[in-house]
Amino acid sequence: MSKVLKTVCITAALLLPTLGWAQGKIAVVNLEQAILQTDHAQKRLTAERSNDAYKSDKAEFDRLKDELDKMVKDYQKDSAVMSQDQQLSARRSLASKQADLEHVAGKLQQTEQEVGQQLLQEMSPKVQEVLQELISTEGIGLLLQRGSVIHADAGYSITAKVTDKLNQAFTE
Repeated sequence: MSKVLKTVCITAALLLPTLGWAQGKIAVVNLEQAILQTDHAQKRLTAERSNDAYKSDKAEFDRLKDELDKMVKDYQKDSAVMSQDQQLSARRSLASKQADLEHVAGKLQQTEQEVGQQLLQEMSPKVQEVLQELISTEGIGLLLQRGSVIHADAGYSITAKVTDKLNQAFTE
């Protein structure tokens, strides 16, 4: 009787992986990355970055960054010979410059996020078509968004395939 039980257990153990494969494979996708890496998205982002308002903010960001870097370097060099009042004043100036830099960086980031959101909405129907096509052709039984996965080897990712298919769809 125990030989029969052992045989059944061994057979079940050997069949379980096969049953899992019958359900389809598991894949992971980062939709935002897939969309933003398309040629269409890159053209839109480049167009936004060539906008005068964006260029102005970017130039201000670069100027503030250079000023802050110089101020930090000067403070590090001279802090040993500064009085406490001078050090306090210098730290306040550094904090003020840092706040200005963060404000401008926030404006630049917000602009790019707005363009990204527009692209996500605009390309959403095509993304759904591409995903459905990949799910059926690749035999995917479970597709997960990359942000909700703790770990996945690169072999599970179909992000590049989604980007390629979207590039093809927008060139047709």
